[in-house]
Amino acid sequence: MTRLPIKGHDGWFKDKSSGSIDCGNRSTYDQYMLSVKSEKEKEEEMRTLQKDVSDLKSDMGDIKSLLLTLVQKNHDN
Repeated sequence: MTRLPIKGHDGWFKDKSSGSIDCGNRSTYDQYMLSVKSEKEKEEEMRTLQKDVSDLKSDMGDIKSLLLTLVQKNHDN
């Protein structure tokens, strides 16, 4: 197995035969995995917030429609 260091990424190597990327330092790998997990959590939080905003917009539209209906009924009476 021939491992070539990856430029600009200390402790990371590319296996020449398989093309896989390996980390030669457990601490560096653990830090990388923490950053990946953190990024995924941020993306999930953003999706949740976007859904919440979309739901609120829909609810506001429903409320507006109900208010307009009440105003119209009061105006007709």
